[in-house]
Amino acid sequence: MKEKRVDHAGAAASFLADEAHLAFHDARLWDMRQKRDAQMHLLPEWQELRTLASQIKEHTLANLAEYLQQFEDNATRNGIRVHWAADGAEHNRIVAEILEARGAKTLIKSKSMVTEECDLRPYLAARGVTVTETDLGERIQQLDDQMPSHIVVPSVHKLTGDVARIFARHYGTDPAADDPHQLAEAQRIAARPVILHADAGMTGANFVVAETGSFVVCTNEGNADLCATVPGVHIATIGIERLVPRMADLGVFVRLLSRSALGSPITQYTTHFRGPQDGGEMHVILVDNGRSARLGMADFWTSLKCIRCGACMNTCPVYRRSGGLSYGAVYSGPIGAIIDPTFNERKYSTLPFASTMNGSCTNVCPVRIDIHDQLYKWRQVLVEHHQMPFVKREIMHMAGRLMGQPKLYRAAMAGGGAALNTLPRAALYNWLNPWGRHRELPHPAPQTFHSWYRRNRPRKPDAGTDAKEAT
Repeated sequence: MKEKRVDHAGAAASFLADEAHLAFHDARLWDMRQKRDAQMHLLPEWQELRTLASQIKEHTLANLAEYLQQFEDNATRNGIRVHWAADGAEHNRIVAEILEARGAKTLIKSKSMVTEECDLRPYLAARGVTVTETDLGERIQQLDDQMPSHIVVPSVHKLTGDVARIFARHYGTDPAADDPHQLAEAQRIAARPVILHADAGMTGANFVVAETGSFVVCTNEGNADLCATVPGVHIATIGIERLVPRMADLGVFVRLLSRSALGSPITQYTTHFRGPQDGGEMHVILVDNGRSARLGMADFWTSLKCIRCGACMNTCPVYRRSGGLSYGAVYSGPIGAIIDPTFNERKYSTLPFASTMNGSCTNVCPVRIDIHDQLYKWRQVLVEHHQMPFVKREIMHMAGRLMGQPKLYRAAMAGGGAALNTLPRAALYNWLNPWGRHRELPHPAPQTFHSWYRRNRPRKPDAGTDAKEAT
């Protein structure tokens, strides 16, 4: 049985119908885009930083095996236990084995998109391990049984009232609370005892430094530091593409990350982890999960440069108006639309078409990923691999044949104008016209440009007239 495609258009329609959430989501993300622009204009070297970041990433990816080996050697010397996971299943097994060996039944974790990618929480829950997200946005999504809707701000689609109702169900707080600070305090009060008594802690990593065998976690809440240091066991789950070669390279990305993500000069906490604390353990799990395969894709390998800032999502008019959950994937927005098909081409085949191809995503990317070019290329690949839905495929075939025959095309344009003027709405607005579900078709022009041009263009004199004038 073929896997069902994500119905992005259907889910987006539901989000669009909720005017309050739509307006807030659009305004909130656009505000982050504007703050990002303000920070960009404060740095005269901004474009040079983007170019340098792109070059560092491309160099690293071109020599990934060597830098991964260098990191493992240095991390091992630092006392870190390095594990390798070919896919999500192996990652989850390794985590479970580490916890089981220490009798750990409670795990606190900070934000990590890779663990979402691997479906870690349900895997551990089935084995009797209680996992608690400590990032505020991630915890809200966990309590509401939803995946993150944004790479950086996981619950950005929720209003204060939504959070109040969720916390009322789980924490017994006032369901009518409308003060975000009060709600944040409720989460802090609920989380601290869990953190203090946890058996193990888990973080992700924003950057991994091959030269030093260390990794860096950038947060704004401080919860990652608590997850890493309060329990005796620290597990870090890291995608293999997060490497940079040298500590000197790190400064380039730290200057770009928070400015691109939230429009702030730097994250509140930029923590370097080099080895386990006294008497403790530190494990790093380097996760492939399709990244090596993507590295071999000539048209899509540069998506591995992504530093997970979410700038492309904040600027994307489609994402801002459809919501992250409509993408049906851990990674949403423009970057998700080029990453997700590498995991499952059929399931996510609709996502590269969820774009206006305006190029704003590429313009704001701090590492210069050609996102809109890759969206276009994915469309070509999906058509070649017969992954386009039947109706859209047939419409495109008809349009291709029509536009490939000028006389037929002109006749159709003339006939189309007449049809728009005379046919009933039921004949024009039906399942064959998905565009018309949310839009009115344009009023037909009195004449086409071609017909106007034929009547009004200057006529060339014939050869006989030219000869007479010459004599």
